[in-house]
Amino acid sequence: MEQFFVIFKDIILPVFILMTIGFYLHLKFKLDLSTLAKLNIYFLVPGFIFVKLYSATFGLALFIKVLLFFILLVVLLNFVALIVAKVMNITSGKKTTFANSVMFFNSGNYGVPVNDLVFRSDPFAMSIQVIMLTLQNIFLFSYGIFSLRAAKEGKLKAALGYFKMPVLYAMLSGVLLNAWNVAIPEPIWVSANYIADAMIAIALLTLGAQVAKMEFKKGLISVYVSVFIRLIGGPIVALMIITVFRLEGVMAQALFIASAMPTSVNSAVIAEEYKSHPDFAAQTVLFSTVASMLTVTVIIYLSRVLF
Repeated sequence: MEQFFVIFKDIILPVFILMTIGFYLHLKFKLDLSTLAKLNIYFLVPGFIFVKLYSATFGLALFIKVLLFFILLVVLLNFVALIVAKVMNITSGKKTTFANSVMFFNSGNYGVPVNDLVFRSDPFAMSIQVIMLTLQNIFLFSYGIFSLRAAKEGKLKAALGYFKMPVLYAMLSGVLLNAWNVAIPEPIWVSANYIADAMIAIALLTLGAQVAKMEFKKGLISVYVSVFIRLIGGPIVALMIITVFRLEGVMAQALFIASAMPTSVNSAVIAEEYKSHPDFAAQTVLFSTVASMLTVTVIIYLSRVLF
């Protein structure tokens, strides 16, 4: 019970404070959500990814293990989501947003603090979480955007459009400058860190503003199903992968806990930008974040019992 309140106080409450500010500001000023989404996608997220990749330090062996786990996890979750969407007769446009809400989880402003709390700043455990965070962002702002655009514009146009996204070049430059040990001039590095530090706050403010304008009148069954797959199905699939690959100890615990995070805030941001059922996307983020207050606590406990 004590751990439950610690997680709520240190992780859930700060998230909801920022969302509440966004909620209030939208009610008072009617914020332009399209502009907020563009600020996230074209300014804040590229800076965040660049800083994280440039400053990351982890070995190749660890990266490959986490990469294989991540690929299997998102592929299997996507498979489950598409089957469920077909059974529920979810339309093509909403089906993509539904699948994204299941595959993309909050590895950053939720996953990193949880990892730090559980493993008491263990550098090995945090390295695993940073890799998961990096892979999530790469996947979200590549396939996630491609899938939403392809549903409306066609695959070729969506693929070509991705090369106009600054996120791609932020990822490449972060990795290459890190690998080649290229020093970044201090003014540029300071500016990049200011941008990265702003990302979480603006993303959550955007989510709060989205919540303020949404209507909770219909379609909630698909939201509940999405939240169930994300919070319960994710850890189950992760446990299967961990068992098959015989992972154990801190690595198994960190990956198991990472798989239990709620739906990514940025999945709602890109849904808003590309007008792909943004109300549904925002609802899944909100409900999964609230429900995770209980489910993540249970997963943390199970990780210690199982591994």
